[in-house]
Amino acid sequence: MKLSLDKISDHNSKLKLSHQDEWDFLSNKLSKEGVDVDELIQKIKDFQIAVPSWALGAGGTRFGRFGIGGEPRNLEEKLADIGLLKDLTRKTDSVSLHIPWDIPSDYSAIKSLASELGISFDAMNSNTFQDNGGSETYKLGSLGNSKKAVRDQAVAHNIEVVEIGKKLGSKGLTVWLADGSNFPGQSSLRSALQWTQESLTEIYKAMPDDWKMLLEYKPYEPNFYHTIIPDWGTSSLLCKSLGDRAKVLVDLGHHLPNTNIEQIVATLMYQDMLAGFHFNDSKYGDDDLTTGSIKPYQLFLIFCELISGSEDGAQAWESISWMIDASHNTKDPLEDLMQALEMISISFAKALLVDRRKLTTCQIEGDVVGAQECLQEAFQRDVRPLVREARIQNGGAADPIMLYRSLAVRKNLISERGAESRSTGL
Repeated sequence: MKLSLDKISDHNSKLKLSHQDEWDFLSNKLSKEGVDVDELIQKIKDFQIAVPSWALGAGGTRFGRFGIGGEPRNLEEKLADIGLLKDLTRKTDSVSLHIPWDIPSDYSAIKSLASELGISFDAMNSNTFQDNGGSETYKLGSLGNSKKAVRDQAVAHNIEVVEIGKKLGSKGLTVWLADGSNFPGQSSLRSALQWTQESLTEIYKAMPDDWKMLLEYKPYEPNFYHTIIPDWGTSSLLCKSLGDRAKVLVDLGHHLPNTNIEQIVATLMYQDMLAGFHFNDSKYGDDDLTTGSIKPYQLFLIFCELISGSEDGAQAWESISWMIDASHNTKDPLEDLMQALEMISISFAKALLVDRRKLTTCQIEGDVVGAQECLQEAFQRDVRPLVREARIQNGGAADPIMLYRSLAVRKNLISERGAESRSTGL
């Protein structure tokens, strides 16, 4: 479904008066506080988050999956949905493909369609957590499997993903492993780590010089005794053995409960080892819930560390990749993605408003209360008019979900694609 600019303009005109009142009040207050409002808006406009190709269909659990109808049946329709998200939110301009779920049948046609929609290709994602027609099975692991034939097959798949990405203009490979064990004694912990390191070395050598490897970690699931890359330290250890183009990818859900993720972010930036983010949220574990729906203050604190680390020169903002990675088994995935993009933008905007000079002074002088007040003042501020103004200036909708629903987009997608259509790969 193609969204005309006239529909966005008509929508925005209906909300102009209410928005203008809110925006005038906030912008005047910010200006009096010495904030460069135009610079602030530009930073919000420039911050773009990639959408993964697997996020356009209904998600699910190991117990069941409930379709919503109108799901994209091929890569072309997935790109069309991301183009719709871009038109509505102006917060995403790239797609992260999952292989082999989304291998293009016609590279020229896919690149042409993406260019027409203003979409580029973010990091590629390999898949060795399920069998994909190869002669060897990944039941007991892939890059860290005890059998060399299985490891070779997994390495070959990752190299194939790199070759596909080169044709599309991607510059990165995301590696997430389901490798591990469910029972003590099932595998040699040291050998599995060694085999993984050797496999990753082969993949790293096959990447172009201008590519980076984003190495993910996860403490549990699908294996519940041990995973080969359970934490950021192990991922960092492996990356340092590979080379300076291998860095650690942080998935917000891939942590044990109550983990201080903002400290992990600060530590990785201190070492210039942060590859990027997979945004989501969790209550208990890797729940893959909508970003900011459970722990908005944590998300804000993470952005505080990101902005601080960038401004202090620890790691360049441009070197970090951003992507959403969530499950939508009870939501319309497009609406869920819009909610996530909004919460990410809000947290980013709030973090930009922290008085860093005052905060630093409080930290040096040991003013604990003053330091907390600096953060709370920014976190408690309602920046929705600011984020909305940035979106409107960028050509997006004042209220993306309201417009999406008023245009009955999902109903139209069901009409075009069918009530039983199912997104590829899920």
